[in-house]
Amino acid sequence: MISREPTLERLAIAQQLMLAPFGLDDAVLARALGTIAEHRIDDADLYFQTTRHEGWSLEEGIVKSGSFSIDQGVGVRAVAGEKTAFAYSDDLGVESLMDAARTVRTIAAAGQSRRVKVGTGAVPRKVAASRTLYAPTDPIATLDSAQKVALLEKVEQLARAKDPRVVQVMAGVAAEYDVVLVARADGTRAADVRPLVRLSVTVIAEQDGRREMGTSGGGGRFGLGYFQDDVVRRYVDEAVGAALTNLESRPAPAGEMTVVLGPGWPGVLLHEAVGHGLEGDFNRKGSSAFSGRVGQRVAAKGVTVLDDGTIADRRGSLNVDDEGHATQRTVLIEDGILKGYLQDSLNARLMRVKPTGNGRRESYAHVPMPRMTNTYMLAGDRSPDEIVASIKRGLYATNFGGGQVDITSGKFVFSASEAFWVENGRVQYPVKGATLIGNGPDALTRVSMIGRDMRLDSGVGVCGKEGQSVPVGVGQPTLRIDRLTVGGTA
Repeated sequence: MISREPTLERLAIAQQLMLAPFGLDDAVLARALGTIAEHRIDDADLYFQTTRHEGWSLEEGIVKSGSFSIDQGVGVRAVAGEKTAFAYSDDLGVESLMDAARTVRTIAAAGQSRRVKVGTGAVPRKVAASRTLYAPTDPIATLDSAQKVALLEKVEQLARAKDPRVVQVMAGVAAEYDVVLVARADGTRAADVRPLVRLSVTVIAEQDGRREMGTSGGGGRFGLGYFQDDVVRRYVDEAVGAALTNLESRPAPAGEMTVVLGPGWPGVLLHEAVGHGLEGDFNRKGSSAFSGRVGQRVAAKGVTVLDDGTIADRRGSLNVDDEGHATQRTVLIEDGILKGYLQDSLNARLMRVKPTGNGRRESYAHVPMPRMTNTYMLAGDRSPDEIVASIKRGLYATNFGGGQVDITSGKFVFSASEAFWVENGRVQYPVKGATLIGNGPDALTRVSMIGRDMRLDSGVGVCGKEGQSVPVGVGQPTLRIDRLTVGGTA
């Protein structure tokens, strides 16, 4: 059997879904890009996208809702200097595409930077480099409706059987089939077929009139068949365990103290407090706490932070970014020294560096910007037990809820959804209401112990920036941070 080269296969799928049915071909794309280039520009691209999404949710023992949606369209962009002209249409016809191209050309000619929605020269063609990080699967079709309902019912049954204190179970399963095609002014053609699935579990437990919640879940770029019994049981165990732990929690102490962060999802603090500050746009404009600090020490020795969009099947991974560049493994901080930033094409050009494959957008109706993919810290050489045992009086945080960061100052605030009070190296009791308060660059310099248990999250991350949301991954080993402020309720 002869198989087609992966990039050509994805281009064929994208052309079949988004070009051929609407009378579009490479000649039309070249004509649209040529129209934009009639005025002086530095870059231009067309971004075609079609997305099918399905979701099911269970509550009170019954499937209460189901949804299915289809969205498709094209975004047309021209860049001159640091100005961006952008138009988009949910009509993929030739006239709509050319109308969008003419609109962008007019905006660009006026030297404006705007985003609008519009209604209904030969350059050598180059195909993006080949790679396959995940199969071009349609995950919606990997289970039928009865199987999806049975999956949710299994979550309900397992959770209720786990402990009689479980009084409510909520579960949701979602699948998305996303196909994109990028045509750049330099002749590059790239496409990606992006499956994405997620299973979420929320449990409420009650004891002596007190109710507490626990959550878990995961997913990635594969089919729904991933959620076999062992995976589902692990999610249920984690959610029920968190709810029962929180039933025993006491008010969290407050003050400056040693804080140990668990592995995996607690890397969301790294993502927010450090990762956003290393995105190219903030640093080009000088608004990040890390601006102008490449080559300087910004973290303790042993701290190495990467952004890697090339990990197979991961939620944050992409074969190509939303500008047609291959994603890559980018070292941001190495042994405490700042090495560089995450770049899309616009900011890379203005900063005179190469793109890092981090140009991402929520959909065809949005402009790309530098965004993280899978951001994590490498492991150290300490055992997790040794790190916890080193705490004289402090907090051991194993899971996090929401948080926010100020990019300019680096200040962050994070709420711990599961944490424990530790004295003399021993876990004493779970605490509730702990909030971590600090400064990202400063907190990195206070890392004193790094575990050898680096772990990525289970596949649940969603990152927001300037109104756009994209799937991401986070990760880290167990970390000890000295003198971090904890806001508590005790």
